[in-house]
Amino acid sequence: MNCPHSSVGKYISVLHRFGQSYIHKQLEEYHIGSGQYIFLIHLLFHDGIRQEDLACRLGMDKGTTARAVKKLEQEGYVRRQIDCSDQRAYQIFATQKAKDIEKEIIYALQSWTRILTDSFTEEEKKQALYLLGRMFENAQNFRKSEGDHKEEHNA
Repeated sequence: MNCPHSSVGKYISVLHRFGQSYIHKQLEEYHIGSGQYIFLIHLLFHDGIRQEDLACRLGMDKGTTARAVKKLEQEGYVRRQIDCSDQRAYQIFATQKAKDIEKEIIYALQSWTRILTDSFTEEEKKQALYLLGRMFENAQNFRKSEGDHKEEHNA
């Protein structure tokens, strides 16, 4: 890591692009793009979640979430329903079409993980996941504190 061009961000960025490309190819026949699968897999495990909560849980902005949900809805993988408790909000439900390909989506994600961790020991796999989880938490905390600072500047 002594090279000035080596950074955690660089490697994460490259891995993300490679992963998106891999997942896109794996799910291409289902017309699910690399920008939609993350939403669909989350919906399969959290059916009926509010669209705003989905965006928040995935760390996505509302516009990106709305576009992804719209595409999934057009392909018949999800349906939106007005939330009974808040008429301004939508709940998102996975359709049977989505449930029918759940195993294929999970297989594609697990396959990519196996590719990434091919020569790792079990301990290295656990450590890599642990460290990535900590980076995620650091990024979330920074994002939250950055939002707090923005509010202070706007006051």
